[in-house]
Amino acid sequence: MPGYEGYLNERVAALPEILKDAGYNTMMAGKWHLGLTPERSPKARGFEKSFAHLPACSNHYAYEPHLQAPDQIPGFMTMSFIALHSEDGEYVKKLPEGWYSSNGYGDKMLSYLKERTEKKDDRPFFSYFPFTAPHWPLQAPQEYVDHYKGIYDDGPDALRLKRLQRLKEMGLVSPDVEPHPVVADEVKAWDEMTPEEKAKSARAMEVFAGMVECIDANVGKVVDYLEETGELDNTFVCFMSDNGAEGAAYEAYPMVQGQMMQHLQKYYNNSLDNLGRGDSFIWYGPRWAQAATAPSRLYKAFTTEGGVRIPFVAKFPKPTNTHPDSNPHNPGLANGTITDQFATVMDLAPTILSLASVTHPFPTFHGREVVPMRGSSMLPFIHGATPRIHAEDHVTGWETCGRAAVRCGDWKIVFTPAPKGTERWELFDLKRDPGEVHDLAAEQPERLERMVRMWDRYVLETGVIPLAPEVSEPFVTGGA
Repeated sequence: MPGYEGYLNERVAALPEILKDAGYNTMMAGKWHLGLTPERSPKARGFEKSFAHLPACSNHYAYEPHLQAPDQIPGFMTMSFIALHSEDGEYVKKLPEGWYSSNGYGDKMLSYLKERTEKKDDRPFFSYFPFTAPHWPLQAPQEYVDHYKGIYDDGPDALRLKRLQRLKEMGLVSPDVEPHPVVADEVKAWDEMTPEEKAKSARAMEVFAGMVECIDANVGKVVDYLEETGELDNTFVCFMSDNGAEGAAYEAYPMVQGQMMQHLQKYYNNSLDNLGRGDSFIWYGPRWAQAATAPSRLYKAFTTEGGVRIPFVAKFPKPTNTHPDSNPHNPGLANGTITDQFATVMDLAPTILSLASVTHPFPTFHGREVVPMRGSSMLPFIHGATPRIHAEDHVTGWETCGRAAVRCGDWKIVFTPAPKGTERWELFDLKRDPGEVHDLAAEQPERLERMVRMWDRYVLETGVIPLAPEVSEPFVTGGA
């Protein structure tokens, strides 16, 4: 169906296309996942320079075991087996020696920025820098993993309590927040594990933490370079996750238990001391994921808050009094401000275009019809011109894997099929119940009915597939 083609379709004007036409130097290094062929590559959609990881995920060291006949790659691993990349629209036949994904993308982005400086290219630039880490398989350079030795030995429940307390201390959640209970019946609880199982589970988290630190190091070297060149103060920098923590218990899925697990046992070394290296293949599961998403409910691939609520960190250029979104009587948000204003990834493109003083080309672009953007610029809120990013009655919808949600103001309805949900629309007041613990559908049937109509309107406006609970049982997701 339209919108589900598996690539970035022509009905949208992509941000790099628009900015390139406006005179920007456009570059990217990292995960693409918007088309595998040259005509669907970053080069075809506006990036002058690009080093792109094309599929959903893959081995971070580009390790590929030599299969013995008649063995084949299990279906679960089809999109994660080969570390397929392209550079400037051409397939990369061989990755650099010593390849590790995050370091590779960091080095490439740095080289593009330095090349720009060396060529004295004084155009403004747009840089897209998406990592494939920390997606499974969990793998990281040992020097990073070593930093976290023993940190997770008390298990996911202890980590969850520790992180919740830290969130309260930082003012990120209310001191009296009620976290959603952990939902993970498909895997063992920590106190039911053997010592060896605990050791491997804790090591998986050590590797995951190492992956995150390696991302941080590579973001750091790019930001440091912009500081060295004197461009950082005039550069918008933002960092975000693409979804909540990955919590699927793949070992419990029937489609994975047989062929997939046998394949891993035969071709990978998942011994304790080898976890995190290129020839290991592991994930961390739903209990660790819910330590990360607490106090929210569930994790990636769900439309509950644990699946869609993610951190967003941004540094904006200093506003000028001549900017149309500035307010001479209000300087806007100060550095270090924490806000719980609702925004989505759809608001990024309007924000960036506003910063660049570029207008979206709707209804046509390069001779083709394009749809308008659904998001709004954050700048009026950031600069103090408005009290909110979106109006209180703004409606946002989500749909993935047979699961759905709609939010209007502080109210949200959620549809989650079994076994993780109720197979019906639930209603939550996120202001009072951010953990989505107390379903108010029976108490407020009129509000529920109004919001279900909002969902119906969202389906018509966007063309998303209407709810089909059977498609989510079970759903294996390797993408964003």
